[in-house]
Amino acid sequence: HVQLPASGGGLVQAGGSLRLSCAASVHTFSSFAMGWFRQAPGKERDFVTVISRNGASTYYADSVKGRFTISRDNAKNTVYLQMNRLKPEDTAVYYCAADRTVSNFYASLSSYEYDYWGQGTLVTVSS
Repeated sequence: HVQLPASGGGLVQAGGSLRLSCAASVHTFSSFAMGWFRQAPGKERDFVTVISRNGASTYYADSVKGRFTISRDNAKNTVYLQMNRLKPEDTAVYYCAADRTVSNFYASLSSYEYDYWGQGTLVTVSS
């Protein structure tokens, strides 16, 4: 059973930074592309960013490009999301998700392709 506990959320002022972490409880972490999605109150869950299983490929939503950076440490079974220049519209519950893939370059933007989801961590950005 794969668990994806996300941590690092909290309350921050606009313009500030937060770093989210997701430490996966799985022996084959390097077999998974890892994504971050977010869901704001009253809205659908949206794609934020994804990194392929060896880090060769990364993709970002236009709304976070240039402000957020995804990275991973396969030796620690952990994926990170560095969020800079945060805006009030970034307020949401952020979810870590894992997609088992066979390619070092494949990384899906679609939530339907992900096999496992974490419980999420709340990020609140005040204006």
